This record gives sequence, structure tokens and C-alpha cells, in this order.
Amino acid sequence: MSHAAWNAVTPYLCATRRVIAFDIAGFGLTPALPSGTLPTIPNLVAGFEQSLREMSIAIPVDIAGNSLGGFMALEAAKRGLARSVVAISPAGLWRGYGAPHVPYVFGGLRWLARHFPQLLKATVRRPLLRELALAVPISVGSRHMPVSDALRAVDDLATASAFEATFDNTRAPFSGGSGIAVPVTVAYGDRDWILLKGWRRRDALPAHTRWVEKHGWGHVPMWVDPAGVAQLILEGAQ
Repeated sequence: MSHAAWNAVTPYLCATRRVIAFDIAGFGLTPALPSGTLPTIPNLVAGFEQSLREMSIAIPVDIAGNSLGGFMALEAAKRGLARSVVAISPAGLWRGYGAPHVPYVFGGLRWLARHFPQLLKATVRRPLLRELALAVPISVGSRHMPVSDALRAVDDLATASAFEATFDNTRAPFSGGSGIAVPVTVAYGDRDWILLKGWRRRDALPAHTRWVEKHGWGHVPMWVDPAGVAQLILEGAQ
């Protein structure tokens, strides 16, 4: 997806914080990494750090991320880039390479978005069909997503230049995070059907990590409960 996934949340944050929503390299408006540079988590975070420095943003910063972005946020903390981390449904904290159904869910959506975009867009225009199509990859309650955001999500999925390469190169589990000293919050939804409970690990993070389970949240909860997502971020970034 792209920074547009945060559209519903940022108004709640901007009242008290400066907010910058980044696109991961190869997604949204950010070009893919240079040729020959694999989109591994360390390389993606190196690109993120370069962007921060080019913008003259003082490091460390408070970082919040969802899914792959949450994985990157944890890696950024390991590198000393983060003042605090809030990781929502983070990839990487899984046993092995994650639940076996995940590649089929995202691969199927990617194929539909690229080969039958108008069909998928017609589906997400209708609240009930949008709910059925996006309940697993995004969240139960996706019927509340604005149509414009749903259409943008289809376009983002279809045009991502590094989708397959990033998916293939970011499946190894997160490691080396036990020494992270900054505050870390990890939140999962009780309706997350991508990161199933039986596949989640806690031993890769420090003992002071705050673990949260949110009722009614799926894998991407920003449209379902934007105020609650913002509150979680602000609490974790204090």
C-alpha cells in the first residue's frame, strides 16, 4: 500500500505532532531501490534513513508502522534511528516465514489488481463487496473505508514496482531486537487473519516491550478505528 493508508489517522495526530507519512521504496510515490540492491528490510530502512537525512530531520524520531512498515520500524530502532516505536501488526515477528496462506492472499489480490483492475474497483465501490474482498487482507469493517481510498489501494497494489521482490526479500523473521532500549509498543488486532496468533513470536524483542491486543482490529486497522490507532501511537510516543 502507500501513505494513503494513513489518511484517516493523520488528522488526529497533526493537532499535537509533526507527521510525515513515507512510502516504502517501490511503493506509492517512492521509486524502487537502485538496480542491484535487494529490497531487504535492512536496505529498505537504509533508504528510509537517507530520506530522513535529506530532509534534515533530526534523528532519532518517533516511528509508527503497519505490517511491513512495522517490521521496518523495529529495524530502525535496532539501528538507533527511533526514539520510540509503535508497530501495528508488524511483519517479521512470526515463526518460520509466516502463515502459509499469506502469499496466496496478497498474490491473488496483486494478480487481480494488475490484470482485472476494473473488476476489482467495481467490487470495492460497493460497501458489502468491499467488506467481503478486504476483510482478510485489511480488516473486518473495511466497508467503512472511503471509496476513494479503496480505489487508491487498488491502484497502489497494481502499480507497485517492487511488490514481488519486496515480498520475497522480507519474509525472514526479525532478529537481534532484544537489545533495543527505546520504548516499543506492538499491537495486534483480535481479527487479524494475516498474522494469526499461533504464528506470532515475542522472543525477538526486549522485555520492556508493551504488547497490546485491540478488539475489532484486523491487519490494517487505520480505516476501522482511526482515533484508536492515533491514541495508541501518541501513547507509545510519549
